[in-house]
Amino acid sequence: MSTNFFRMDGKVAVVTGGGQGIGEAICRRLAGAGAKVGVFDMNADSANRVAREIGGVPLVGDLTKEADLDRVFGEIAAQAGPVDVLVNNAGVASRKGRDVPIWESVREDWEFVLGINVTGLVLCCKAVLPSMIERKYGRIVNIASIAGKEGNPKMAPYSASKAAVIALTKSLSKELVGKGDICVNSVAPAVIQTPILDQLDQSQINMMLSKIPLGRTGKPDEVAALVHFLSSSDCSFTTGFCFDISGGRATY
Repeated sequence: MSTNFFRMDGKVAVVTGGGQGIGEAICRRLAGAGAKVGVFDMNADSANRVAREIGGVPLVGDLTKEADLDRVFGEIAAQAGPVDVLVNNAGVASRKGRDVPIWESVREDWEFVLGINVTGLVLCCKAVLPSMIERKYGRIVNIASIAGKEGNPKMAPYSASKAAVIALTKSLSKELVGKGDICVNSVAPAVIQTPILDQLDQSQINMMLSKIPLGRTGKPDEVAALVHFLSSSDCSFTTGFCFDISGGRATY
């Protein structure tokens, strides 16, 4: 039996939102397992910093713009090879300060959140799937949220977008059956200590923390450990599933 569990030597991974928070932790974890990691982020300084520190490839662009995606995925293919692993981590909780009841929301609140959390995710999947299908191998991990299962008050756009991520994961996994060793899974964290919390009022954060039996926020490294398994070739008989990492909040 091999002792090289979850090794990713020779694999090429792209992590969206890889310049900070959960995304940065995932980049570091996958690079530590031997993968060549494309650090995809809108912030050039962040993408370059993380890529430099892990020996990865900085990828700078807006995942909601198809022209940017064509360029970014062309860059990683030219520098490292076809993408074996896509981690759709990039996301927003709200337009800053716009965690409001549905009846106070405006169209822009919905379009902003769903544009990044859902449309951007789908466009990234479309960018890598033809090559994965051709080579009959791939791993896609979508970062959802416990809010997508339970619905957080005053966070309707975010909750709806993450429910969509969970459903998209299930749909895509079924579409890929019979096309090779391609697995698609999602991860639903509860509150994780990342800069995304800066978009929320403290009262909103306190409400979410009160629901967690372990009584604390999660750590980015804890999420990265789960994503590492789902990104590896060892994850070969699990697809279409949503893994909770919620400090005990979700027990169903």
